[in-house]
Amino acid sequence: MPPEQRDVVQLITLRSNGQFNTTVYNYDDRFRGIYGSRHVVLMHRNDIDRFGLAEGQAVTLTTAVDDGVERKVEGLQVVAYDIPEGCIAGYFPECNPLLPLWHYAEKSKTPAAKSIPVKVAASS
Repeated sequence: MPPEQRDVVQLITLRSNGQFNTTVYNYDDRFRGIYGSRHVVLMHRNDIDRFGLAEGQAVTLTTAVDDGVERKVEGLQVVAYDIPEGCIAGYFPECNPLLPLWHYAEKSKTPAAKSIPVKVAASS
């Protein structure tokens, strides 16, 4: 992998069990053991270590595309989770600001919300 891409991971946006489409009924996700907040980012333990982060730390996600538009979501709490290395997950609609409008499946034109290239950095 080229050095400039080693800090890029693929964001998967997902729903919680207390959600129907973009309507959020509560802040708990019993499927994933998340309670009290949806402002989280699920990361593999090795990625947490690779980025020099700690579980519970606040981070900022920034879309890793060069189209002249800055897209970021701040204040997400790191949660260690069994997810493939190089992938992270966050809830939508909270992470929707990271998805460029032009990033969609070629045939269906569905937004490519399961593969958004992002950079992770500790929040200040």
